[in-house]
Amino acid sequence: MDDAAAQERVDAAGPSRLARAVLAPNAGPMTLDGTNSYVLQAPGARSTIVVDPGPADAGHLELLAGAGEVELVLITHHHADHTEGIDAFARLTGAPVRAIDPVFCRGAAPLADGERIVGAGVELEVLATPGHTADSACFALLGETGEPREDGDRSPLAVLTGDTILGRGTTIIADPDGALGPYLDSLERLRALGTPGPVAVLPGHGPALSDLAAICDAYLAHRAERLDQVRAALARLGADATVGEVTDLVYADTDASVRGAAEASMRAQLRYLREPA
Repeated sequence: MDDAAAQERVDAAGPSRLARAVLAPNAGPMTLDGTNSYVLQAPGARSTIVVDPGPADAGHLELLAGAGEVELVLITHHHADHTEGIDAFARLTGAPVRAIDPVFCRGAAPLADGERIVGAGVELEVLATPGHTADSACFALLGETGEPREDGDRSPLAVLTGDTILGRGTTIIADPDGALGPYLDSLERLRALGTPGPVAVLPGHGPALSDLAAICDAYLAHRAERLDQVRAALARLGADATVGEVTDLVYADTDASVRGAAEASMRAQLRYLREPA
């Protein structure tokens, strides 16, 4: 499905009326088109919740602050392309900042898995999704505050996935901070959340996607295929082959600009295969 068709389906699903992406001017090999900051706000609400202020770019931060009083800032994970601007944004807006890692909190407590957050006319659920990094979190956008829901209906409108799921391509496992085992568990959890669906994906980079369960299936299949490739490489090179040697074989077509990321993911895969569960 092309990006336009995917976005059309996402818009039809409803989250676009509650979540607006503001693209940061930090495009690059690791950030794709740039970091997607999100402004969450129900129609008629005077305040907003901002997810991932992104880089310390004054123009970008002013755009985020312009939709209304910012009552809360949420962080999906600690990487600088998502968090560099938090102090400047906190000064600009006076809003508290919350993340799983307390180091990135400002004037508020860390996030807790399963916590419900209500503000700006919307309701969210915090999902701890370690793997890309140890402190990665996703946010399930449940709907407008007080919006009637059918009994037993726990499916969110959308999930803001940070770098756990990207809008294009696949994410890295940032070893040693990230780990493959927890990442696979996080994908399984998100897949279950997206079933029955479809549940939209609002990623930290790249376009919105229309079906959380389907993209989790694709990510899990990709990881299984990569692990098979690593096993085959080890069979060819020897069980004690280095990260660089296996990366040369498995990621032979990888651009030099993302070689470090490829090696980080390879370390995570080798650790997963070599260390007992």
